[in-house]
Amino acid sequence: MWSDVIPQDVQALGAELAKRAACEREAGRTIYPPQEQIFRALELTTPEKVKVCLVGQDPYHEAGQANGLCFSVNRGVLFPPSLKNVFKELVSDIGCPYPKSGDLTHWAEQGVLMLNTVLTVQEGAANSHKNWGWQNFTQAVFAACAKLPQPIVFITWGGQARAFLAGIPISQLPDKGVVFSSHPSPLGARKGNDVVKAFIGSRPFSQTNRLLEQMGFHSRTGGYHFELSDYPNSP
Repeated sequence: MWSDVIPQDVQALGAELAKRAACEREAGRTIYPPQEQIFRALELTTPEKVKVCLVGQDPYHEAGQANGLCFSVNRGVLFPPSLKNVFKELVSDIGCPYPKSGDLTHWAEQGVLMLNTVLTVQEGAANSHKNWGWQNFTQAVFAACAKLPQPIVFITWGGQARAFLAGIPISQLPDKGVVFSSHPSPLGARKGNDVVKAFIGSRPFSQTNRLLEQMGFHSRTGGYHFELSDYPNSP
């Protein structure tokens, strides 16, 4: 349970911020994701299940999109531009069919902790809750993941995600790895340099699978592979 690996004061902070979101709703403001899905990423991917940490930013801020998992949208919702690029790279990287649904619950259930650094947002106002203090909560979660005993790969797309984890010496820890590139948004997906690869063509999924295999995880023994052959592709 996350309560076993996250300090009590951090747990209290998360509860306080969720209560603040509830108060915003009571005041007539529309907040995403729905109240019951604020901590959905942690509910679906418990500490012992974590094999991959995918670092997001803040939830989608349009109606019907956010479902508590970074980059994921509800079934039947049009794919946001960043998610389109994620799927294009997924297909190009591992040769799977192009997904028909943007709901990534299947990944979360297999051990991908899909956590935004900020867990709530006001409708139509990106980054509107960035100063609430969510980062103190989510950074503690990622720090706890770095201390878990099993192999884990951290995926950071974009400078904000890399900077967010800069204080955690992931590459120096045993059985921990990092995969990084530019962000999959249309503004950055094809922009790279000598240090950071462009997202398009970076092959993050096969990189992640390979790192997990090198650290001892294999699909037959519970390792995570970004394969969509069993992905729920119905709209």
